[in-house]
Amino acid sequence: MQTPAIPDASPRISNGIAIESYHIDSEPYYLSTGDEIEVFESATRLKLPVMLKGPTGCGKTRFLEYMAWKLSRPLVTVACHEDLTAADLVGRYLLKGDETPWQDGPLSLAVKHGAICYLDEVVEARKDTTVVIHPLTDDRRVLPQEKRGRLLESHPDFLLVISYNPGYQSVMKDLKHSTRQRFVAIEFDYPKAEDEQSIIMTEAGVDSDTAGRLVRLGEMVRNLRQHGLEEGVSTRLLVYAGKLMVDGLSKTAACNAAVIRCMSDDAEMQEAIAEIVSGLF
Repeated sequence: MQTPAIPDASPRISNGIAIESYHIDSEPYYLSTGDEIEVFESATRLKLPVMLKGPTGCGKTRFLEYMAWKLSRPLVTVACHEDLTAADLVGRYLLKGDETPWQDGPLSLAVKHGAICYLDEVVEARKDTTVVIHPLTDDRRVLPQEKRGRLLESHPDFLLVISYNPGYQSVMKDLKHSTRQRFVAIEFDYPKAEDEQSIIMTEAGVDSDTAGRLVRLGEMVRNLRQHGLEEGVSTRLLVYAGKLMVDGLSKTAACNAAVIRCMSDDAEMQEAIAEIVSGLF
């Protein structure tokens, strides 16, 4: 039988890690493209869990890093995968000599100390694992630590954020409606051309003309999704290409390394992208 939910009075050091080490010290560069900042701030004030939706590399993680900095909240990130268990999130007892001390998982750490817990690509985790977050996403705001027989009450500043890519996931890995309907959703997409150009110039340090050509490359490669490409090229990869150029690689070599080889293993698709690069650079 679980004990009633009680606030955790443990110190701000857990498992030898100070929660302050999860703070983001310097402002990450982020260019707002809509009302996402206002929505997130409102959700934070109201203690509503947030879901970030959008394709890979469109700025979801950077946005959250920026918001964690702006709100002065620690950010605890978990990269979800198919082997992720509930114990990995919540914690477990460890054998150390003759003792079995309890070690908090990242979710417990965030719940205790008022951090933002970010479950990146949450649908990659096992279905039975995601259920553990449900009591944190309603007015209870508690985390069951079943192995300890207790309920951990959330710190007032705790915020749960998940992300996933609805266009990429298979039916078997789609987010369950019982989970989806517990979150406020913010939808992301590739930035508008002028915004993406500004991002590439700032992040990669390239000139306006080169950034514009990279933006055009992104648009043309994304159109190949209608011809068999699984996913469009991310803004992140376009920034990588720009950085390689600034470091001295030729424009074609940079695009080959950061875009062509990354987007597909299919020889015909690589050739199609290479033709686009050749025409632009």
